[in-house]
Amino acid sequence: MSKSFNTPDKVIYVCTGSKCKKKGGKDNGKALRSLIKEAGLKGSVEVVKTECTDRCDFAPVMSFQPENVWMHHVTEQQAKQAFEDKILKKTPPAEKF
Repeated sequence: MSKSFNTPDKVIYVCTGSKCKKKGGKDNGKALRSLIKEAGLKGSVEVVKTECTDRCDFAPVMSFQPENVWMHHVTEQQAKQAFEDKILKKTPPAEKF
């Protein structure tokens, strides 16, 4: 019998095409995988490496799904902050006026 096919709740696509990879895309992916593991979210959140997204001028790029949030020129620190904001929801609530 084969393994079951599980669908994650959230997916983070990280471009690892040649330009994104050189500018930190691969390191961003590693950092995000580590954060997922630390948070105990394996299976519900996945990082998917993509080939070129055809956004080379904005390298490295990544996308959070299903929210369809795209980020460009992402540093490792920004990737970690985005994980907290988008996945762990550690962003303080906006003030109401």
